[in-house]
Amino acid sequence: MDRTALRLYFELAKRQFQRQLAFRTANLAGLVTNAFFGYIRATVFIVAFRSQGTIAGYSAADAVTYAWVTQALIMVVHLWGWYEVERTIRTGDVVSDLSKPFSYLGFWLAKDAGRAAYFVLFRGLPVLALGQVMFGLRWPSSPLVWVAFAASLTLAVVVSFAWRFLLNLTAFWTTDARGINQLAAAVVLFLSGFVMPIRLFPDWLRGAVLALPFAGMTQIPCDVFLERLDGADLAGALGLQAFWAVAFLLAAQVVVVLATRRVVTQGG
Repeated sequence: MDRTALRLYFELAKRQFQRQLAFRTANLAGLVTNAFFGYIRATVFIVAFRSQGTIAGYSAADAVTYAWVTQALIMVVHLWGWYEVERTIRTGDVVSDLSKPFSYLGFWLAKDAGRAAYFVLFRGLPVLALGQVMFGLRWPSSPLVWVAFAASLTLAVVVSFAWRFLLNLTAFWTTDARGINQLAAAVVLFLSGFVMPIRLFPDWLRGAVLALPFAGMTQIPCDVFLERLDGADLAGALGLQAFWAVAFLLAAQVVVVLATRRVVTQGG
């Protein structure tokens, strides 16, 4: 990729970041909502852990922190409710996007990176701060853990974006793309470890779910934050995220090519 293309994608990310700044009231409302559910979920975990010290290796402090970290990541990773690509396909604006002299996939990935950066600063960090004030959280103990968490979170955003992008592209072939997205979101909430840690799943199910791409959206970043992974386990988890990120991006590019042919065939 040449310097001009990198500059272009940087500017796209920057403008998307600036665009999000216009929605301060909506972000404040979302922040309050995330904090409310963070409080509810943390309280449930405290009650569940009251009768025993640990469950599946999680202490009560770990579980409370897990609840708040997942709430902080909701809009950073954006597990559901993203229809921007589907909307352009439905309105026909996708034709002009596909005709631009740069990667269609790269265009949307850059915009999503800018969106994610905004929510790290203006949603994720404030939510964690509120969790610290209300409950006290278990924070990473070394700078290296923070570096690993940043890498894991970046990969989580890419995996999530590629998955959402693929789902949105179904609008080229179906008029019910939003229904497909909503159904997929319900599955992802459970399989990503958002609703409850995958580590609490039954033994016969846990390993298979951890190998799926969805664990890389929530469970792995949370495990890194809680320092449950180190050494070979940490490298393996980050490698798994990287594998699914590349696999999904390649799949997305293939679907873009197929969709472009469909537009040319039907639209002339």
